Amino acid sequence: MTQQNIKQLETELWDAADDLRANSKLTAAEYKDPLLGLVLLRFAQNRYEDAKIEVQNNLPINPRTGQKREANKEDYTAAGAILLPEKAKYDYLANLPESEDIAQAINNAMKLIEAEYPDLEGILPKSYQEFDDKLLRDLVRVFNKDAVKNAKGDVFGRIYEFFLMKFSMQGAGAQEGGEFFTPPSLVNLIVNFIQPNHGIVHDPACGSGGMFVQTAHFIKDHDNKSVNEAITVYGTELKSNNTRLAKMNLAIHGIEGKIIESNSFYSNPHNLTGQCDFVMANPPFNVDKIDAKNKFLADDERLPFGPPLTGKGTISNGNYLWMQYFHSYLNETGRAGFVMASSATDAGNAEKLIRQKLIETGDVECIVAISNNFFYTRSLPCHVWFFNKGKKAENKDKVLMIDARNTFRKVSTTINAFSEDQLEGLTAIMNAFRDCNPKAVSSSAVENAWLAEHFPKGTYQDVEGLCKIATLDEIKEQDYSLTPGRYVGVKIDIDMDFDYKGRMQAIHAELAQLNTEANALMQQIQSVKL
Repeated sequence: MTQQNIKQLETELWDAADDLRANSKLTAAEYKDPLLGLVLLRFAQNRYEDAKIEVQNNLPINPRTGQKREANKEDYTAAGAILLPEKAKYDYLANLPESEDIAQAINNAMKLIEAEYPDLEGILPKSYQEFDDKLLRDLVRVFNKDAVKNAKGDVFGRIYEFFLMKFSMQGAGAQEGGEFFTPPSLVNLIVNFIQPNHGIVHDPACGSGGMFVQTAHFIKDHDNKSVNEAITVYGTELKSNNTRLAKMNLAIHGIEGKIIESNSFYSNPHNLTGQCDFVMANPPFNVDKIDAKNKFLADDERLPFGPPLTGKGTISNGNYLWMQYFHSYLNETGRAGFVMASSATDAGNAEKLIRQKLIETGDVECIVAISNNFFYTRSLPCHVWFFNKGKKAENKDKVLMIDARNTFRKVSTTINAFSEDQLEGLTAIMNAFRDCNPKAVSSSAVENAWLAEHFPKGTYQDVEGLCKIATLDEIKEQDYSLTPGRYVGVKIDIDMDFDYKGRMQAIHAELAQLNTEANALMQQIQSVKL
């Protein structure tokens, strides 16, 4: 199935499912989890049918009987699939007679799967009795079309992510308290920049697990390895609903991982300090009301530079707690990429002192400024930060600054995203800096119009308005600000063929005419006798 076919299928399925919801009394939030549960069931059977052949081929033959043994749960897990009980198969539900209770049957299917797979216990939705019978049967049919039944590979994972995104755009995601669904463009930027292809991958604010899913895509595309061979994933999430979504998301993609529901400010549930090869996150921005007197926080080994206390001994913003966590989780060669509020690059007082200490470690590798409208439900700009404890010696006192606020394509009037060329181009800039190899941007310049435009010679160079390699001395001169715009400058394009003088004369003439008309109108108004 081509990318275009997948996009068309995503849209068709969403439109059909959303139309059903629109004609019901259910809100998007009430509809989301049960709908995603059906996606999981459909995908589980697709994976089961694909894996069945592989499992049967790989079963050992008993030398005494000459027969293959029965396949078990472990065989299917190794093949990246769930061994489904008969009454948990999607085909069974789709063919259920009208006289049978479809809601009860789906609830039972979820219970049967949870009984077999303890990691999913209590996670799968079992509230289908709240659905109208006709709505539920119609919804089951949506995911039982031939195009869906025959979908191979990670098509259903893509559909699941697409549905999560669409629900987020409808406000059915966790969007309050500074927490936002991470758009694919920013997830891709983080994954492409830090290249998480081995070891321990941690997200201490994991939401629905999108960072882990994109990591799996990256590993498959670049190393052609099984994700569970290459990495071990750990996630922490505060909200129960998001924790369930993350576990379902990992199951959908066949990713083995440990997700714990907990508050990262007051706990370190995975005990991964100093052990992570990669850390990725989109933590909630500007969290306040953090208990500065909490004993765990006061003794937290993840805060080597101390909490960002105000003069009153309180913590008014959690941004610099998150940053220290991400840095502390990394092992001696670890990399981190995370989304952060734009205000953090210039924050003052205690936060500035912590930022200075982070910069002086030499581990801050890159800051990317992002434009408005990348998030689906908020128009706020942000920055993406990157740490690298394995930086080459010649880069230890340097930070790559990228101002990507003018780098985007318009998806709609309210949503921006990176084009494939732009994302590839930004990644090439990062690779050229990390490898200390200016020619690294030339590999794609022939095919990549964005790269060719900004780097016509095919080698890295500081580009006004886009990128600059800033030294520690330059950062000190800027009072330890990490705002890329302070370093890259502003590119001003002057069209030498444009008649600026003539245009200004025309504008002045037009203004004079408007002033004359305004005065005439004013005189008419004032001449009216009341």
